[in-house]
Amino acid sequence: MKHQETMLNTLIKENELNGFSEEEIGDDHIYTGLETPMKADAFKASDEEKKVKISNLFAQIMDVMGLDLTDDSLKGTPNRVAKMYIEEIFSGLNPANKPKVALFENKYQYNQMLVEKNITFYSNCEHHFVPIMGKAHIAYVSSGKVIGLSKLNRIVHYYANRPQVQERLTNQIAAELKSILETEDIAVIIDAKHLCVSSRGIKDDTSSTVTSYYGGVFNTSEKIAELQNYLNN
Repeated sequence: MKHQETMLNTLIKENELNGFSEEEIGDDHIYTGLETPMKADAFKASDEEKKVKISNLFAQIMDVMGLDLTDDSLKGTPNRVAKMYIEEIFSGLNPANKPKVALFENKYQYNQMLVEKNITFYSNCEHHFVPIMGKAHIAYVSSGKVIGLSKLNRIVHYYANRPQVQERLTNQIAAELKSILETEDIAVIIDAKHLCVSSRGIKDDTSSTVTSYYGGVFNTSEKIAELQNYLNN
């Protein structure tokens, strides 16, 4: 625990030297890079071992808040939270859960953009661990291979199911699709609502955040306008 506190204090000092305080990083949703920050030994413990530890720790949090863990409604909550964290809302942290993707020959010779829009996703803000809810829109132009439509949804969900920052989520999805499809002709647009904005802090319930990635042929005003036309219809 002391080692973890030392590492945290070091990170805080480094960020403050870069002009950002710990509070500013959280409130302004600043992120540090494309990769999700992970420890080197992140997968040393099994999922079952992690669930036991999370359950014990969450029980301690509930106890500190003064909740009665002997109450029938609450006594199973630590286990439920642990299972939810590992198996559901943060399952994207484990590479073993990465979707298996098969590519197919573009036998139809369809050489225009393919758009999969309104992919619903739920994620969690890494600064406050409260939900991010939104829609992702994906487009690509085949380089000779195509991907099953449902796999686009699964890729979005895989990267969303981890503590996230929306800019990183956008770029991670784009990077994965570029690697799988072997093309730069990728576009990713995300429109999301952040509960760390609407339910705390400024408490603005009407705003949403839009991020985008345009690569290859999508990096032109004509293609962007064409894509926007599909999304708006």
